[in-house]
Amino acid sequence: MSRSMTGFGEAEGAFGGGRLAIEVRTVNHRHLAVQCRLPADLQRFETEVRHRLRAYVERGHASVTVRWTELPERSTSVTVNVERARAVRAALERLRESLGIEGDVDLAFVARQPDVLVYGSEEEPELEGDPLLLLIEQAAQQVVGAREREGADLAADLTSRILLMEDRLQVIEARAPERLTAERDRLRQAVTDLLNGRQLDESRLAQEIALLAERMDITEEIVRLRSHFASFRAGLAASGAVGRRLAFLGQEMLREVNTIGSKANDAAMAEAVIDLKSELEKIREQVENIE
Repeated sequence: MSRSMTGFGEAEGAFGGGRLAIEVRTVNHRHLAVQCRLPADLQRFETEVRHRLRAYVERGHASVTVRWTELPERSTSVTVNVERARAVRAALERLRESLGIEGDVDLAFVARQPDVLVYGSEEEPELEGDPLLLLIEQAAQQVVGAREREGADLAADLTSRILLMEDRLQVIEARAPERLTAERDRLRQAVTDLLNGRQLDESRLAQEIALLAERMDITEEIVRLRSHFASFRAGLAASGAVGRRLAFLGQEMLREVNTIGSKANDAAMAEAVIDLKSELEKIREQVENIE
């Protein structure tokens, strides 16, 4: 089943004593490009996040956003360097005596001195990446579901356009022999007028008509175009990234249609060729969004 390159998924869950929210968005892109936005304390998981997402998305621009909705509790500790505090107080007492200043040494002042109170975080446990990667997978699965649903709609639209093209091709195929007959009659009349009553060389005329028929023959183009239609349908039904193949088939179909147009020399066929080109332009626009 063909898939669109547009999708959105989200997930939320517990991680490392807090809670994380994950969002994954994908849009059109020629190749696979993954952009990750992770909190600073989770940056080390970026490579694993990219690798996990690649298992679900083969083509397109994917944007992954990870944020804390609840931060983990951070336990801290405060220790007192008693020896340092005593040394500071003794130094202040000596300073007071030498300057002849009355008063007591202030506790708050001592506590503010360097290395008296030491603040530090207790060693935090190493965070395991598995819960984060499971949340990434949940969001990625939603993205795949959205891409498949839109891909089904695109496939239905493209299939209907191939049906329209087949209908117009039938018009061209039915008109082709009539066009050749009309061209033969026109050529015969033109030669007869030029001869002005003299005898017509039927063998020579037959040769010219044969050459004309060869130049105007579109059998090969019709056969190839029908083959491209079948391949396009098969591509729409196939799994995986088929967008590039469908785009290539669209180019090949346009090549055959242009050749038919150059050989048409007929108003009805020319009109059908215009319709074919119109549908191919719409197909080209739609295929740009298929993975």
